[in-house]
Amino acid sequence: MEDVKRIVTDIRNGNFKPIYFLMGEEAYYIDQIADYIEGNALDESQRDFNQMILYGRDVSIDDIVGQSKRFPMMAERQVVIVKEAQDLSRTIEQLVSYAENPQPTTVLVICYKYKTLDKRKKLYKTLSKQGELFTSKKLYENQVPDWIRRVLKGRGYTIAPKAAQMLVEFIGTDLSKINNELEKLQLIVPVGTEISPEIIEENIGISKEFNNFELQKAIGERNIKKAYSIAQHFAQNPKNHPLVMTVALLYSFFNKLLKYHALPDPSAAPKVLGVNPYFIKDYQVAARNYPMKRVSAIIKGIRAVDMKSKGVGAHNMSQGDLLKELLITIFDH
Repeated sequence: MEDVKRIVTDIRNGNFKPIYFLMGEEAYYIDQIADYIEGNALDESQRDFNQMILYGRDVSIDDIVGQSKRFPMMAERQVVIVKEAQDLSRTIEQLVSYAENPQPTTVLVICYKYKTLDKRKKLYKTLSKQGELFTSKKLYENQVPDWIRRVLKGRGYTIAPKAAQMLVEFIGTDLSKINNELEKLQLIVPVGTEISPEIIEENIGISKEFNNFELQKAIGERNIKKAYSIAQHFAQNPKNHPLVMTVALLYSFFNKLLKYHALPDPSAAPKVLGVNPYFIKDYQVAARNYPMKRVSAIIKGIRAVDMKSKGVGAHNMSQGDLLKELLITIFDH
């Protein structure tokens, strides 16, 4: 994110704001900025007396203000970092009096995860003028593989598109969790290596053969034997392969396939569908196997199975039976 780069560059150049209010759904960037300030705002010799880490569940706004109004000891500035500040959401507006007149020798960092301030209220407006108000937005699922690629490129690695997709399918869109797995790989894999599906399978425990991504691919190719083989594996390991995730992925796939059918210019598919160009060939193949009218019927069938998976008319059907029913719906034409 450009805002993250700008903030880090300013800090690196010694240009500090008196308050950094870091908020939003994506915790990863909040942690990255706070950690960078924690590690770079002061020399190591200055931190013992001039750097304080507080936690929202343990302090009040008065405690934070009191700490922030202190003067640094034998240093140009002091740093006060409040982690998990979302625990103070009921009283956070009380910070407005300090925000109006912050201590110039204090760098106050507020980590307000999974929440945002009300733009209509005074604290938001004051922080917009007096400090750095940063909102960390959640990435869409189709943006995460490219994020993985960029992070690894910055660390001297490349990654195969399928391997990146496997990580997203297995871990989801939580950037902190994905980053933890990438850091584990860095301890094992030499710099300069391309992260392949085999490396993911061997070191993270994600099967490159039995996962939702491979099921989607088998369905798109109308490889009935492979699709049922994967479904059988899922049925035997329901905790590792919850039906709700499979249904969501297939629903997304066929919705995108419907859009692909409607495209006047197929070359626009990556942008319109929000899909890496590497995977467009999967939609080209699926479009030949599933005409538009059939896709509409399949989407209706997926919705029906989704309702059954939530107990509506399912009569206690197992996840495995529901998935097999869904495959019958998809392949039945």
